[in-house]
Amino acid sequence: MHPLVKWTALTLAICLPLSAQAHRAWMLPSATVLSGEDPWVTVDAAVSNDLFYFEHFSMHIAGVGDVSTQPTGQRARQAAKLHVFAPDGSEVKPQNGAIGRYRSTFDLHLTQKGTYKLAIANSGLFASWKEGQENKRWMGKAEDFAKQVPANAAELKVAQNSSRMEVFVTSGNPTTSVLKTTGVGLELAPITHPNDLFAGEAAEFSLLLDGKPAAGVEVSVIPGGNRYRDELGEIKTTSDANGKISITWPNAGMYWLEAKLSSKEGVSAPATERRASYSATLEVLAP
Repeated sequence: MHPLVKWTALTLAICLPLSAQAHRAWMLPSATVLSGEDPWVTVDAAVSNDLFYFEHFSMHIAGVGDVSTQPTGQRARQAAKLHVFAPDGSEVKPQNGAIGRYRSTFDLHLTQKGTYKLAIANSGLFASWKEGQENKRWMGKAEDFAKQVPANAAELKVAQNSSRMEVFVTSGNPTTSVLKTTGVGLELAPITHPNDLFAGEAAEFSLLLDGKPAAGVEVSVIPGGNRYRDELGEIKTTSDANGKISITWPNAGMYWLEAKLSSKEGVSAPATERRASYSATLEVLAP
């Protein structure tokens, strides 16, 4: 495939803000709160229409599984880079990874007590333009833009994209070391610990953009299992002037949280627009 049009549904699913009807990229842990002396967690990763249901394709994660076993079209998809941080801040490796047709999977051995963070972050430029009657698209790093996109491209639109996907898992009592944000892109700064969520109770979080409070950010929270409901069950809210949001969980279960924004401020040339998104899978327990 020509480099100007080498872009994939997976890359778009991870890097672009998503609508309620779009494909959603997610990680699903087998549990988020564990006890015992030798706990393990299995994590599935996929892209799908219905939350936590495997029906579109697997998320390719660098270092997890063998992409050579996949059909040719799937091998071309860009692998996401996963970082797993232990409670002491060290980075640990996933184990027993495999890539299937509809999902990828890996295990985490929780050898430390406290809270772990799993994170996938991406950034880059997305350009679209026309060559005659043909629509062209390109996604990549800013330093490659001039090499890949014609300088005189017609109807050129360039967006600066960043995304972050996270999951939190706790062995024993929750800790806060891994909750520290990086100061890059759109991030969630928990006020309520993400592994201390209960049905019927309100949880508070702060949204930050490049380390500063992000006001007016739209947030969508959807309970898993929407395949089996007539309604999506979406909870919508918007961050206040201090970037804060409050969510009262209607029921126990797994939820998918997504925050997204689009702005023309803080944009670096050649982009004229900035898009940022954040998503997390959260488990809400019965009180």
